[in-house]
Order: sequence, then structure tokens, then C-alpha cells
Amino acid sequence: MKPRFFAAAIASSFAGTVAAAPVLAPPPQLGPDVVPFVQIPAGQLAIQHVRIIDGTAAAPVEDATLLIDGAKIGAILPSGSAVPAGYRVIDGTGETALPGLVGMHNHMFYLQRPNIDAAGSSEQPIIVPQMTFSAPRLYLANGVTTMRTTGSVEPYTDLAFKREVDAGHLVGPHMDVTGPYLEGPGAFFIQAHQITSPEDARKTVAYWADQGVNSFKAYMHITRAELGAAIKEAHRHGLKLTGHLCSVTYPEAVELGIDNLEHGFFVNTQLDPGKQLDKCPDTTGNPTLLAMKPGSPQANALIDLLVRKHVAITSTLPVFEQSVPLHSPLQARQMDVLTAQAKESYLYLRNLANSRAGTPRGQQSAEAYKNDLGLERQFVAAGGLLLAGPDPTGNGGVIPGFGDQRELELLVEAGFTPVEAIRIGTLNGATYLGLQDRIGSIAAGKNADLFIVKGNPAANINDVENVIVVFKDGVGYDSAKLLRSVKGRFGEY
Repeated sequence: MKPRFFAAAIASSFAGTVAAAPVLAPPPQLGPDVVPFVQIPAGQLAIQHVRIIDGTAAAPVEDATLLIDGAKIGAILPSGSAVPAGYRVIDGTGETALPGLVGMHNHMFYLQRPNIDAAGSSEQPIIVPQMTFSAPRLYLANGVTTMRTTGSVEPYTDLAFKREVDAGHLVGPHMDVTGPYLEGPGAFFIQAHQITSPEDARKTVAYWADQGVNSFKAYMHITRAELGAAIKEAHRHGLKLTGHLCSVTYPEAVELGIDNLEHGFFVNTQLDPGKQLDKCPDTTGNPTLLAMKPGSPQANALIDLLVRKHVAITSTLPVFEQSVPLHSPLQARQMDVLTAQAKESYLYLRNLANSRAGTPRGQQSAEAYKNDLGLERQFVAAGGLLLAGPDPTGNGGVIPGFGDQRELELLVEAGFTPVEAIRIGTLNGATYLGLQDRIGSIAAGKNADLFIVKGNPAANINDVENVIVVFKDGVGYDSAKLLRSVKGRFGEY
């Protein structure tokens, strides 16, 4: 008699296209590897005297009572309301409830540079090991209840991990699994498949859509023809495609029908001197960002095009902050989760960036960063949909979960109010994913995906770091216990 999984595989081979698993799976029964991290089991819960930032950018609701009914939000009761019978009561005095973060540029890997030294030099090949154990725990511990992988190095692993989380066997956020990077010749990490033609791009998208991924991401060395073929095939499957581009400019990608562009305005190459069609220039967008001042004719034209074509932009400020001298904070809580090797690598890169303070290169990095902040504000003011994510790829200053919190802090630095920044990091992401009726804000009837912090992020956005408990599907996970479980492990597994 054949094993059940073998019989199921035979059956699926005749079933045609495999539909992508929903990003939000039904609440599962939790298994023995998940239960130890549960602080508050699902049930009827009343959190009294809590401040609620609902994710819509509205003013906080003070001294409220938040009712959680199993996997759903039951109600938000005003101050002084009686708690219905049967509810477990928790005192939330001095605490704030926020919607679970929807990380829209998150990864499940860590980029390693072999034998990196203090000058930033390393040996080839650059490799990208998977952090399937530590990354999901870091995300959930820090308030990320839904995430998009935004470019997978091991898509089979990510799909399998999503399946195990959805089944309650492993702990982690809800996941939108992005297919492998759609990249041409010139990929900087050795695991990447190199797209060779529009037909190859189409077949790659078709294959991974059939495997059940939720979305796709194009990368730096793809051609316009290949990108157009990939977008068309993704849309044929009802899936969206984003891009960290270089060889293709933002206006070119918009006209091809792309849904989303990553990294704010940092990687647009349309004004780079000597930019050739379908070629990524060595300048990778720096001259464009330096030239495209907020409010300039070039900026106005681009933002008008993006808004008219309904192309979302993902802000990833934490990863670009790393190049601005003396800008990124050094936090013990982040260093504690890194391996010794990852910590050493990060400190080398951090010292290298800080050594450029006052130099022309350092001043140029600061100016480009400032321009991007202004362009992101202008994009939102024009009606654009701005998303948020940290891009935790391989610099120890950008770590899963911690980086998602830092993105909110940097959006406030950019000029958004704290409640506006929180909306960008929650409801806007849910809206892009088409899940705004279920997650992204705290409202009666929505999924109980939220987190509780000590303090008031509406007054001090840095209070988003003070996570006490994270609810996913109404189950409250112990943030501190999740963090302890990966101490010294990120960068290893």
C-alpha cells in the first residue's frame, strides 16, 4: 500500500494548476511546537483601559475595552463600559493595541559575504542561506502578523513553511509567498536562476504559479520584454508582480503593467547618465534620486504616472538608512539575536558607513536619503498607496521584526504622523493584498491580528518597540519567549 502523501501527489498531478494557498488560512489547532509560545489562549478576552490605534490614521481611542471573541475582534467599548459575562479580563492600563504589522518587503533569508573584512571586502560567491527557524519567530515577536516574502531564494521551503504554519505545526506570521527572483544574467547571489528570454520568464512564472506562490518579484537585470511577459503571465493567474528594478526604469515598468515598485524611489534609473535600454547601470539609480528633487517637474510627472496607473510603492527605509553616516541606532536587543559572525559583519559595515561622515560620499548618501523621504511624502499626498517593509537581507542593522518597527519610526522621521505611519505599515499593506476587510485595522468583525505595547506610539513612535503580546487569529503569543528562543541564532538558521 502506498503512503498517503504519495497517493495525494499522484492525485494532484492530474488536478491541473494548484491555486495559491490563501494568505490568511483558517485558524488551526495548534501543535506541540507552537503551544509553548502561547501566552493567552484563544477565547473570550476583554482588555480594559487600553489605548487603541486602529490603523486607519484616526486619533487613538483612549481608555477603551477591546473584546476578542476567539479568532475575531468582538467590539471596541468606550470607557466605563461593563464587560459582558464570560470574558477573561486583562488590565491594559498604560498600554496600546495596534493592528498586526503587514510586512510588505520581508525575507526568510540572510545574505552572507564570506570572509568579510573591515574594508567591506569579501570573497565570492555571495550566498544566501535560509533563516526558516529564526526569521518567522522574530517577525511574530515584534508584531508582524502578516508578511510578504518579496523575493524567495528557496521558494519550496517558503511554501512548505507556510503550509506548516497554516496547519498550526510551526510558529510564524501569515505569509504571502513570493516566487523566486525573476532575474537575468548578473545576479549577485549564486542561487538565482537567470532568466534568458521572455518565454523563459513566462514559463518560470507559470511554473511557480502552479506550485502555489502568492506573488512575484522582478529584479535588477531583467529586460523590458522579459518583465512584460512575466507581468502578463502573473496577471493571467490572478497574481500581482512587484519589482526591485534597475535595467528597467520606473516609467517603463509602469507602462508594462507592474503592480508595485520596491525601495521607494531609490532604485529608479530613468535619469542616470548613459542609461541604456535593458541595462542596469553601475550607478543603480543614485543620480536619478539626487536629481529628482521633491516637487520638481520630473518628480511630479513620475508620481502622477504612478498614481494614475495605481502602482503601489514599498518604502524600505531601514535598509537605506544603513548608508547614511551616524544615522542608524545600535541596539543591544538586536545584537542579541545575531550570531557572532553576523554581528562582526554588521559592525564592519556600520563602521565603514560611519567613517564616511563629512565626506562627499557620506553627504551624497544623506542627500539621496532626504530626497527619497520627500518623494514618499509627495507620493502619498498625491493619493498613492505607500506600503512598508524593512528588507532584512544581510546587514545586521536590518533584522526581521525589529526592522519592521524601525520602518515606522523612519516614516515619522520622513514627516508622517505616528498614526499615518502605522496605517502605512498595516492597513495599506492589507489593502494591496486585498485583505482590508479582514486585517490591517482594529474593528469589530475583523481578524484578531494585533499586538499590545507598553506606552503610546501615537505620542512616541518608538514605543512600538515595547511589545508585550502579539495576537494572531486571537491567540496571544509571548514576545519575550519568542525572542529568547532565537538568541544568537539569526544568521545561522
